Amino acid sequence: MADVAAEHAGQIWLADVADPRLRDYVRLTDVHLRRSLEAAEGLFIAEGDKVIRRAIAAGYAVRSLLVAEDKLATIADVAASTTAPLYVVSPEVAQQLTGYRVHRGALASLLRRPLPSPAEVLSGARRIVVLEDIVDHANVGAVFRCVAALGLDGVLLAPRCADPLYRRAVKVSMGAVFAVSYARLTDWREGLAELRAAGFRLLALTPDPAAVPIGDVHAEGKLALLLGGEGAGLSGRWLAASDQAVRIPMSRGIDSLNVGSAAAIACYLLR
Repeated sequence: MADVAAEHAGQIWLADVADPRLRDYVRLTDVHLRRSLEAAEGLFIAEGDKVIRRAIAAGYAVRSLLVAEDKLATIADVAASTTAPLYVVSPEVAQQLTGYRVHRGALASLLRRPLPSPAEVLSGARRIVVLEDIVDHANVGAVFRCVAALGLDGVLLAPRCADPLYRRAVKVSMGAVFAVSYARLTDWREGLAELRAAGFRLLALTPDPAAVPIGDVHAEGKLALLLGGEGAGLSGRWLAASDQAVRIPMSRGIDSLNVGSAAAIACYLLR
């Protein structure tokens, strides 16, 4: 495959994995590298034509598109609607470049936007999910998908929470991260005070058998559902700062669920 422009305008066919035009897509499975590169360049990666379309529809500007040649038809119309370059590579080059087999065929590099403040996310909201130190990107994506699907108003993230715009989170959310207003708290120790000042009642989801079954919670007024990290759950500080500890009743000796599954049940009951 020659490193020349194709006949169709906007298509640039590349064969060299080291071509600097492909830099945005290098080693997508290397979390440390991607954090550094994406922060420095102000970009994020969307994967699959459906997710790419949702990102563009949400107003994110496209830096470039990358597609395996056998999947060109899936993204051609999107490429035609933007002035960003479309890089076309073989499936083998795509895998060598990104570090994995790009099953969905198409990737897009998009520009990040400044996040709103927590106060802006809380303004006018009545149902909020707050994530404390959830570091698994797939779990963050799953929570965003629940929030979007079940009609809650937004998400607040503790400072150490995983990036919702990391490729894996975007993919698992199926682009729901683009439909949900979210902000990052700057202060883990005192961040919940801002929610309480805005009139929210803080519900801490926990497996503690002494907690109130979530289905019994009076769902009037503004509610903020606190979800903790994998394994340890919510910190003692956030549990103590909450207004009420709530649990999902379980059987057969199971004491907890994956945070994405727990979020789905809790968001459904609280909406």
